[in-house]
Amino acid sequence: MLVSEICTKDVRCCDRNTDLASAARMMWESDCGVIPVVDAENKVIGVVTDRDICIAGATRRQLASEIRVGDVMGATCVTCRPAEDVRSVLAAMAQHSVRRLPVVDDNRKLSGMISISDVIQAARDPREGSKGGISPAEVLHALEAVTRPRTPRKETPAAAAPTTAARR
Repeated sequence: MLVSEICTKDVRCCDRNTDLASAARMMWESDCGVIPVVDAENKVIGVVTDRDICIAGATRRQLASEIRVGDVMGATCVTCRPAEDVRSVLAAMAQHSVRRLPVVDDNRKLSGMISISDVIQAARDPREGSKGGISPAEVLHALEAVTRPRTPRKETPAAAAPTTAARR
C-alpha cells in the first residue's frame, strides 16, 4: 500500500511568520493537530503541533497572537513521499515518535499529510488485505512506539512565567 492511496491531500499550511492564534484556528477548523510549515515555494520546512502551541502559550508571557510559528516549530521535520510504502512510514513514525508526517514531492513541496489514523483506517479495510495491506500487528507496533511515554524534563523552559505560588 502506498502513501498516496491513503494520505489526506487537501491540507492547510502556514509559514514561519504565522502567529500561533491563527495556526490554532486552522487546526480547529480542519479538525487536526498539526499544520505543515512551508516556505515561499511551498516547500515543507517544519510542522507546528497543537502541543507546540499549548506549551508556548503556557510558558511565555505573550499572547498566542504575538508568538510566531517559526519561534516554536521543531528544528527537524520527518517527511515521506507519495510513492513510499506505508510500512516505511510506520517505521519512520515509530523511530521518531510522531503520529503524522507531511507528504512531499521530490522538491520537498507539500502534497499531503499522512497520520497513524489514516493507516489504522486502511488496515481495518478488508479490501486492503488483497492488495498487500498493513496488518493490525504492524499498526499496533508503530502505535505503541509513538505513544510510549518519554522521559520527563526536569526544568521548565527559561521563558516560563513563575507560578502564583512562586511569586509569594
